[in-house]
Amino acid sequence: MSPFLAEVIGTMLLIIFGGGVVAGVVLKKSKAENSDWIVITVGWGLGVAIAVYAVGNFSGAHINPAVTIALATVGMFPWSDVPVYILGQFIGAFIGAAVVWLAYLPHWEATEDQGAKLAVFSTGPAIRNTIGNLLSEIIGTFVLVLGILAIGANQLADGLNPLLVGLLIVAIGVSLGGPTGYAINPARDLGPRIAHAVLPVAGKGSSDWGYAWIPVVGPIIGGVLGALFYVSFFGA
Repeated sequence: MSPFLAEVIGTMLLIIFGGGVVAGVVLKKSKAENSDWIVITVGWGLGVAIAVYAVGNFSGAHINPAVTIALATVGMFPWSDVPVYILGQFIGAFIGAAVVWLAYLPHWEATEDQGAKLAVFSTGPAIRNTIGNLLSEIIGTFVLVLGILAIGANQLADGLNPLLVGLLIVAIGVSLGGPTGYAINPARDLGPRIAHAVLPVAGKGSSDWGYAWIPVVGPIIGGVLGALFYVSFFGA
């Protein structure tokens, strides 16, 4: 399998699990309705773990442009491969969002809340504050990349790393996800946001493009800072 296809499939799986758990919690008449934030963070964490298990041997399972750019910035990944990886990630995220839309097809019409429908696809702030929201995404992705590199530096039993990365996602979600819903991944947010805009989602509202740049720019800044911090204090 090519790294490009691996990133498409990995990111697709991530969004199927992540977007799917949000849909289950927020859409009306779902059996998982109102299951709470803990369920959402666990769903995202397990989604990351499964995606890494699935494609890690083929592409390293970046499944996140912020991770790809951060690794390239500190010389751990070739810049020449960055565009292919990012393209795969965005395509996979869009496909994953479309799958979630189909999986919950009867529930869109049953749900009146347009904000809840958008939340299945992309993140949004609990309190809309540009600086605060940007900082939240920077800090969350800083911790993500720092944590990934720290986990990778340890001698662990075969197959344990993906599970630990999944647990890292859960930890970031419960600790730092409250302000913005912790996109910490430009493809995870923008790809499904585009899907929300173009798919015939019943009763959908705005895709909130005025906010859309924050979960793209914030994670890229945070990821680069996390990688630079790790290399500066722990070594490459």
